[in-house]
Order: sequence, then structure tokens, then C-alpha cells
Amino acid sequence: AEWCEDRARELSQEIKTGTAQAETLEAAIAEKQAQGKSLNAKIGELAASIATDQADLKAALEIRAMEEADFKAEEAELMQTISMLERAVAILEREMAKGGASMLQTQNVQNLAQAFTAMVQASMMSSADAARLTALVQQSSSSEESDEDEAPGAPAAAVYENQSGDIVDTLKGMLEKAEAQLDNARNKE
Repeated sequence: AEWCEDRARELSQEIKTGTAQAETLEAAIAEKQAQGKSLNAKIGELAASIATDQADLKAALEIRAMEEADFKAEEAELMQTISMLERAVAILEREMAKGGASMLQTQNVQNLAQAFTAMVQASMMSSADAARLTALVQQSSSSEESDEDEAPGAPAAAVYENQSGDIVDTLKGMLEKAEAQLDNARNKE
């Protein structure tokens, strides 16, 4: 009988210990499950954040591609303008140095458009270049009159003002302004 009583006490103690361990383990399991749910929610938040960041990156890359295309177009236009102005200045200076009869015609011209026309007629400049330069001058005149902001890629109207009637100086002023705009555009890029 004594052995049965000892065995009953041992089993009762083991049951109490096992029940306590089971409760401790159940609490640990519940804690880990709550932690798992919390981490799953965090994973969901991070996945949503990554998706948003990827969409933002894609939009930023598209904007950058458009900005790059705009820059390349502006750069090409300014380089073409600079090239035309350099050729026009070189032609005028060369012909003025010669003192040729064709340049005598330009001494009486009233504006740049007439000078370009005279240069085309004397076969010093292509009609396409003259048309572009004339359009550039006309654009600046209308811009100056309406006091609007200057057109992108076109030199400011102030550089076209006839400086003591000297067409070459006017063209050089236009050239300097175009080169400054090109440098500015490249620095921004």
C-alpha cells in the first residue's frame, strides 16, 4: 500500500509538471503564431512598398527618357543654329575682306533677311540655311514685340538688335547667345 501511495504521489507530481509544461509550450506556440502573423503582415507591407517603389522607378525612368529626348532635340537644334551662324559669319567676313561687289549689295540692306537673300543670290549660302536664319530672326522679332518668354532652343531676341548696323556683329551676337544656351542645356543635362 505504501508503494501505491508513493506511486500515486509521483504520478500526481508528473501530471502537474506535464500540465505546467504543456501550458508553457501552448503559450510559446501562441506567441510564435502571433509573431508569425505580425511578420506576414510586415511582409505584405514591404511587398506593397516594393511594388510602389518599382512603379515610381518606372515612371522616373520614363520621365528621364523624355527629358533626354528633349535635350537631344534641343542640342541638335542649337548645334545646327550654331553651325549656320558660324558659316554665315565666315562667309560675310570673307566677302567683306575681299571687298567683292556682292558684298556691296549688303551695305544697303535694311535688315538681316535682305542680307541672307543677297547671300543666297550670290551663291554664298544655301537657301535652306538662309531660310532657317531668316525664320530665326523673324521668330525673335515677334517674340520681342509680344514680350513673351523666348522659345526653347532659340536665342533671345535682344541679340538680334542691329548693333550700329553691322550685320556681322549681330550674327556674332546671335552665335554667342546660341553657344551659351547650348552650354546651359548641357550643364542641366
